[in-house]
Amino acid sequence: MSQNPGFSLFHLHSTPAQRWRVQIFLITWLAYASFYFTRKAFSVAKLGIVDDPAFALERATMANLDALYLGAYAIGQFIWGIYADRFGPRVVVLGGLLASGLAAVVMGTVATLPIFISCMLIQGLAQSTGWSALCKNIGSFFTTPERGRILGLWSSCYAFGGLVASPFAGWWAYQVYGDWRAAFFSSALVVFIVTILFFIFQRNTPDDVGLPTVEGAEATPQGHQASFASCLKAILQNRTILILGLAYFLLKPARYAILLWGPVMVYERMPELGKVTSAVVPTAFELAGLAGPILLGVISDKLFGARRFPACIISLLALAACLALFVPAMQSGSVILVVVILFMMGLTLYGPDSMISGAAAIDFGRGTSGTAAGFVNGCGSIGAILGGLLPGYFETESVFLVFTGTALMAIALMIPYWNSRPGT
Repeated sequence: MSQNPGFSLFHLHSTPAQRWRVQIFLITWLAYASFYFTRKAFSVAKLGIVDDPAFALERATMANLDALYLGAYAIGQFIWGIYADRFGPRVVVLGGLLASGLAAVVMGTVATLPIFISCMLIQGLAQSTGWSALCKNIGSFFTTPERGRILGLWSSCYAFGGLVASPFAGWWAYQVYGDWRAAFFSSALVVFIVTILFFIFQRNTPDDVGLPTVEGAEATPQGHQASFASCLKAILQNRTILILGLAYFLLKPARYAILLWGPVMVYERMPELGKVTSAVVPTAFELAGLAGPILLGVISDKLFGARRFPACIISLLALAACLALFVPAMQSGSVILVVVILFMMGLTLYGPDSMISGAAAIDFGRGTSGTAAGFVNGCGSIGAILGGLLPGYFETESVFLVFTGTALMAIALMIPYWNSRPGT
């Protein structure tokens, strides 16, 4: 199943191999996008919980719940990537989707702090099944020279998921039912539907459908499976993967601060907009995220010859400037200016985010791509815990000043790897 690097994903004259490439691309894209519905449900539900006398949670308590979720998510990343290498993405992702939907249903049904604590832990572990396993799935069907573009386009799944999940849950919760619990129920329904579709249409490797292995791609181990310890050891001895993990740790807090607290930040400063609009305004960040990974993937493959670091460094320089400008934008009180800055932050953050945790991790983690993607994303998820906690304890202006500094630190880490190129 060797493919020309210039081979288009959507080709007019489809072969069986090409049809399966398209099918795997679409179903894995849909699966990861769907995770964001149950992931963002609590962010939207916060708007109603703060006004619910029967279940009033303080801001710090909600921040702690986010931290619990992100801690479980980080732990899961280190675990599920290895299991995806050992047993394949199918069983890992199906289990995650099902558990995520069930946890959301329980949160919408039983509103007590112990239940929320338990379900946020379960939700974190369930959500963490997605990235590393699905990246491995894509890597099994596409070659290294085209992977930057393909994964750049594919990575629009999490920007799209985050973009539509909040307005979707907010509409059901505050327009249709007038109850924050509907944010959980409506999101869970989406995930259950996608779980069924994933079961029907997904396969782990070309070999599973009677096709030869893609040139330069690895297959899920059959028979003699690498041990948990050997997969982890290979990653810990890979200096490039360690640098990618540290850089991702520095970048992830900014993204998650906006994802988890964006609606609250807007509503606190502009209450006249209302709760639904407050849930929509931060989606400018995620809207730009649709384009960022695609643009950076093309630049990496075409301009830099599959070198991932130069494209990331250039984008992060622009991101640092945007993060620094976010403080004066908030102080101006201009909704338009805030939306523009959020859009630019999304454009310059989502590209490196997807590149580091996706194409670069798979390229430089050859032989253990699921473990590599899980390790890098796990490091980022540890940083994301700060993204959930800091807005609950500090002023937004101070938080984003710190994010500016961490973006510059990530650039400094990656500069020595400017000319690094994955083997083909």
